[in-house]
Amino acid sequence: MSYGTLSLVLHAHLPFVRHPEHDEFLEEDWLFEAMTETYIPLLAAYEHLVNDGCRFQITMSVTPPLAEMLADPLLQSRYQRKLDKMQDLAEREVSRTSAKSQQQFQEAALMYRDKLAEARHIFNEWDGNLVKGFRAFQDQGVLEVITCGATHGFLPLMITQQSIRAQIQVAKKNYEKHFGRGPRGIWLPECGYGPHVSEELDAAGIRFFFVDAHGVLFGSPRPKYGVFAPVYCPNTTVAAFGRDVESSRQVWSRDEGYPGDANYREFYRDLGYDAEYGYIRPYLHSDGVRRNIGFKYHSITGEVELHDKQPYRPSLARERAAAHAGNFVFNRQQQIKHLRELLERDPIIVAPYDAELFGHWWYEGPMFIEYLCRKCHWDQNEIVMASPWTYLQENKTHQVLEPCPSTWGDKGYNEVWLNGSNDWIYRHLHHMETRMIALANRYQHPDRLQERVLNQIARELLLAQSSDWAFIMTTATAVPYAQRRTRDHVHRFNTLADQLTSGTVDTAFLNEAETRDNIFSEIDYRVYA
Repeated sequence: MSYGTLSLVLHAHLPFVRHPEHDEFLEEDWLFEAMTETYIPLLAAYEHLVNDGCRFQITMSVTPPLAEMLADPLLQSRYQRKLDKMQDLAEREVSRTSAKSQQQFQEAALMYRDKLAEARHIFNEWDGNLVKGFRAFQDQGVLEVITCGATHGFLPLMITQQSIRAQIQVAKKNYEKHFGRGPRGIWLPECGYGPHVSEELDAAGIRFFFVDAHGVLFGSPRPKYGVFAPVYCPNTTVAAFGRDVESSRQVWSRDEGYPGDANYREFYRDLGYDAEYGYIRPYLHSDGVRRNIGFKYHSITGEVELHDKQPYRPSLARERAAAHAGNFVFNRQQQIKHLRELLERDPIIVAPYDAELFGHWWYEGPMFIEYLCRKCHWDQNEIVMASPWTYLQENKTHQVLEPCPSTWGDKGYNEVWLNGSNDWIYRHLHHMETRMIALANRYQHPDRLQERVLNQIARELLLAQSSDWAFIMTTATAVPYAQRRTRDHVHRFNTLADQLTSGTVDTAFLNEAETRDNIFSEIDYRVYA
């Protein structure tokens, strides 16, 4: 008999990065690394669980930019090329670490060879399109795939209702293209909630979304059950689920979280820097600059310098992942028992995370998820793993509450996406919003060329609105690229809009823009009208 529900939510997202004008492009590695370390290992975990008859249900966003990149033939071919090089290096590493002086790294080298072979198998199993894999597991009922804003645009800082609507409606249409039905849930970009969002979700047929804990706790009226039950937004059939702080802390916390265990793989020490340059040069980018390449042979060890890190032992790390999964389940059992007595109803624990934490940042994360699902199924009967949609189907009556404007960013509001490092972008984004709406209403019966231009400027606006660019400027990671992307989309938008209104469209410029920014082949600019 179960006493409560655990809803594990993975938010899988990357910004749309695709550069056909270059033979290779550094930032495309963001996708390739996530495919190898996160998305493929998650698909492998789901497959293992299904094959073993383990009942589970996980909720996972696959954002529209990510779905478009995973389904793109150019990026698929470039990933194959990347995988070829990595598998070649893996074979060389198995040979190198067989030497007596390097045998402490042999177990890890063998692991990399096997993991890359599995990546190749799964990539081929889904014909190079991992979206097919996620769709297949959704069709089997073990995965609830939800959508996101069309380009992860930060909704609270948009000044027009049409822009909020476009982000949601374009996402819905793109989801239907990839998954064969409409989305039942959505991950609001950055969990950013504000006025009029819920009514647009309702109009799109979306039935649930997520907010950070304070989005529910500071809602109006105050929630009777805290974040341990969903709430319906006023005058809609849309439910909001709040994030559970305790379960999040056990994974996210730098001090208390599992990923900091000494036996797990150290992220910041990499063969790309440790190897002899001549040996590693064929596996670097054409510029020859040393960078992380994903072969990491050391454990976290503890608070020591990188050069003092101890050899990584995959078998020991796997044991720790299993132990941590068991601890996580135990803690949720105790939490649910306490909440059930306190609330006098079966609670739901919503545990949302960035998907890329599992595998990319925390290498053993996909193992942890697989063990978690197994332990929930085989080792206890007090917790059921279920999606928010399943929970809503089985529990029909909930409090009506207006969530508080909020995000899951630092300090809980909008500062990450609006501060001195990035505030300059909004004068352009807001101008583009209003101009897009005016053009959509002006050109109600365009000819074919005008329609192409209108659809392309809609793409450029959406791509410029990606919250990733503002986030990168704040975190000071790849700032020149984020600034360039914002300026490029603003430039292409304004150039094409000027050409449209002047009646002198440069078809070569339009063709180039359509080839480069080819996201959303199904887009209809009239969504802004």
